[in-house]
Amino acid sequence: MPATTTDWNDLSEKLTGDLHCDEAHRILYATDASVYRELPQAVAFPRSEEDIVACVAFAAEKGIALTPRAGGTSLAGQATGGGLVVDVSRYLTKIVEINTTEGYAIVEPGVIRDQLNDALRPLGYWFGPNTSTANRCTMAGMFGNNSCGSTSITVGSTREHVLAARVVLSDATVHSFGAGTQVPGEVSKEQGPNSPCLRRANQFLAQTLHEAPTRNKVRAAFPKAGVSRRNTGYALDILLSQAPFTKGGPAYNLCALLAGSEGTLGFTTQMKVRILPLPPAGTAILALHFNTVRAAMRATQEVMRHQPFMCELMDDTILNLARENPQQRRNAAFVVGNPRALLLVEFRAETNDLATEKARSVAESPVMTNDLAAYAAPVMTGAQQAAVVWNLRAAGLGILGNMVGDAKAVACIEDTAVALPDLADYIHDVGELMDFYSQNVVYYAHAGAGELHLRPVLNLKTTAGQQDFYKITRDVARLVKQYGGSLSGEHGDGRVRAPFLPELLGDEVYALLVELKQAFDPQGIFNPGKIVEAPPMLNDLRYVADAPTPEYQTILNFDQDGGLLRAAEKCNGSGDCRKMSGGAMCPSYRALRSEQHCTRGRANTMREVLTQNQHNDPFAHPALAEAIDLCLSCKACTSECPSSVDMTNLKAEYLHQRGSFSLRSRMIGANEHLYALGGKIPRLSNWLLEALGPVVKKVMGVAPGRSLPAFPQQSLRSWYKQQASPPAADNARTIYLFGDEFVNLQDPQVGRATILLLQRLGYSVVWPDHATSGRAQLSKGLLRGAQKRALSNVNTFAPLVTDEHPLVGIEPSAVLGFRDEYPKLLRQQDARKAEALAAHVYTLDEFLFREFTAGRIGPDNFGDLPLDLVLHVHCHEKALGDKGKCAAALSLPPNFNVRLLDSGCCGMAGSFGYEAEHFELSKTIAEQSLLNDLKDVPPTTCVVASGTSCRHQLKDLGNRQAISTAEALLRSWGEGDSYE
Repeated sequence: MPATTTDWNDLSEKLTGDLHCDEAHRILYATDASVYRELPQAVAFPRSEEDIVACVAFAAEKGIALTPRAGGTSLAGQATGGGLVVDVSRYLTKIVEINTTEGYAIVEPGVIRDQLNDALRPLGYWFGPNTSTANRCTMAGMFGNNSCGSTSITVGSTREHVLAARVVLSDATVHSFGAGTQVPGEVSKEQGPNSPCLRRANQFLAQTLHEAPTRNKVRAAFPKAGVSRRNTGYALDILLSQAPFTKGGPAYNLCALLAGSEGTLGFTTQMKVRILPLPPAGTAILALHFNTVRAAMRATQEVMRHQPFMCELMDDTILNLARENPQQRRNAAFVVGNPRALLLVEFRAETNDLATEKARSVAESPVMTNDLAAYAAPVMTGAQQAAVVWNLRAAGLGILGNMVGDAKAVACIEDTAVALPDLADYIHDVGELMDFYSQNVVYYAHAGAGELHLRPVLNLKTTAGQQDFYKITRDVARLVKQYGGSLSGEHGDGRVRAPFLPELLGDEVYALLVELKQAFDPQGIFNPGKIVEAPPMLNDLRYVADAPTPEYQTILNFDQDGGLLRAAEKCNGSGDCRKMSGGAMCPSYRALRSEQHCTRGRANTMREVLTQNQHNDPFAHPALAEAIDLCLSCKACTSECPSSVDMTNLKAEYLHQRGSFSLRSRMIGANEHLYALGGKIPRLSNWLLEALGPVVKKVMGVAPGRSLPAFPQQSLRSWYKQQASPPAADNARTIYLFGDEFVNLQDPQVGRATILLLQRLGYSVVWPDHATSGRAQLSKGLLRGAQKRALSNVNTFAPLVTDEHPLVGIEPSAVLGFRDEYPKLLRQQDARKAEALAAHVYTLDEFLFREFTAGRIGPDNFGDLPLDLVLHVHCHEKALGDKGKCAAALSLPPNFNVRLLDSGCCGMAGSFGYEAEHFELSKTIAEQSLLNDLKDVPPTTCVVASGTSCRHQLKDLGNRQAISTAEALLRSWGEGDSYE
């Protein structure tokens, strides 16, 4: 896969940012969230406007295509290109100015939409357009696509909110565009240097749009006036609404044309955007449940008469898939039964009560209770409940990746928009068309704006699937034309819809778009093949039709996903892993802002390498090694990725398949044996550890700044055996303990506290002899060893554990292996036995929560001493459990005051933070999240961390002594360290 014959050194020397021509980066940027794949020649990460100018000048000189890119969440292929991809999301992320007096903000192109709103919120303002990707999409991307999102019925599209922009044109000149800064046919001195390109473009627009016949043809060809979402082609119709083409219209502003132009006319380096006062805080969401999509669409017209803040639709396909994702299953708890369609309607008012009154008035209106009746209409009140509902709706795109197998819900007709009165009839006609193609189409929509995200389910790995991809898009384009609608409401034409613009707009008007592109970009360097002069729709798809899907024999069972490769292919590019706040995914990306180190980048690299390197050993590919290296195996992606891509298990399998384990990996795998051996002579072992620590660290590749766990004077197992009265296993309150190797051999005080706490609460704690957890082996890909331990533990506990006598573990990463990896490590009857056992396995926090909700324990069972606590929950417990249960367990003592931190990964991640080459990244991750969250926590406040690694990280980097849940709960009786 040779990169290019172009000499990129000329460009590299001119940049203060980065330039990469290696295969790993080319793979990463070959795809976006669409179905297309184009390997670029190079990828640039500019640090300044001057860098972008240099990139444009180089592309023009060499005749190389230049594709602007940011979040890479485009669904129509806009962010893929075969030349130079320029990614602004790494460095150009500064909010330059916020001016609330005049109501604007100035931002660099890589600023994330939610990042801007986080800065505006304390000032009482917001940027209104809100896409489902708002926590990772950038302002320039929203400008390029003219994004609208769920709030468009209230605030409109991005176009209406971009007041001005600085833009590099194809001749490498920089210009400032804004209202009144130019006149059609002229170029003012204020705009920037003399530019033949800009003069030519302005003259073309003036001459073309001043002609009445041309204006009439444009107005007739573009969507009719009632269509609010209109992103078809270049926005000549919007320019026509401005002065001087429309008397009394808004001032001429080329930003209106650049919005939605997908980086094909210029490269935006800065934007001045309108900011609005925050909407009323009172919030209520009405969830209308319907048995048919058509009923939901007809009800939409009635709902819109009540002026809601947002009005969105989801169908049962998305809901059913959501229930397979742990996080989204919780978010969908408000859903009653199994509706065919949900209409989610948000109302805003000064208070929650007033907003709720609005919502209930719609639910009880005569029309809604007759022929348009919803069978259920629950109302969720308050911003917190609204956030849960909209999180579910926003995850719709990624959730569709949960479809098992090669047939997926494909983005091709997902962006059509019609006038609201036409919506129900349009849906009916689309339904008939889908029946013709034997399609059970997926519906989700900005229903209040007349836009439907319709997705056929197609297997693009087959010729038949690719042909249907083309034919369905063509036929829907024709249907959209009949209704005077827009083929693209907000996602853009890109590559997927551009081939149908000539038929949709007519040859004469389409020719104007081609001339406009040529006027702005005569060499065709800016994102060619998008909007106009697109290659055939079926060119450059991710998959070669009818090519066999390679199969790989694995230790972990990926059958549920259809095999190892399909497990990676679950990633559909939605980019949720690129979010910079909230949750824990993806810690290495947050620290480095590198596509290579997010779940999407890793999954795409794995898909590419496993697909394109079948005849060699794909697991030896250096690009895959680079992508996997900084995965912390935190498991956040298993719940926070809507497609449930499990990069932790993919990494473990990759490490196993790669083989060639280092000394350090083998030593980590043997950690349990080393500590068991050293624990027999703890004083000598600790003396040797102190004396030889620097040598040991150097030999093992451990960071010098790390402390190594000391050998305890007594193991937990030894202490347990010395107890005066061994528990009886037939006791009605018997529970079985999984005493993992970390607690047994390194943190026995945590285990002692756990056993004493459970006994004080009236439980008989039985700790059978059992194998170690296998967590260390899993983390290093030593899967044969992990498999052996899994089988042993399942055989030990399966005959003992029941719902009445569950298995309770202490270290989350160790005990949760019973629920996650053990059933995947085993096969057939052993796997079924593991699955049955997993239903009765709990962390300590989960068990206490279970017993409380069952009424078997309560606040009266604890002491009454007061304690202020902050809680950091282990990543595995957040991903595979419920962090709220952890907080609830700690809140059982009546005078405990618990604050649950919204902290991400601590950065330690087992052995990861010990490793010398990962130490600085581990520190950065901790500083961004956990340490940052603790900086204002008083020293007198108790810090609780459920994981051994988390406590160790806080000790090393935060100079704080964190304790476990059990240790904290014992303090309700004043039993600080007495259990030792």
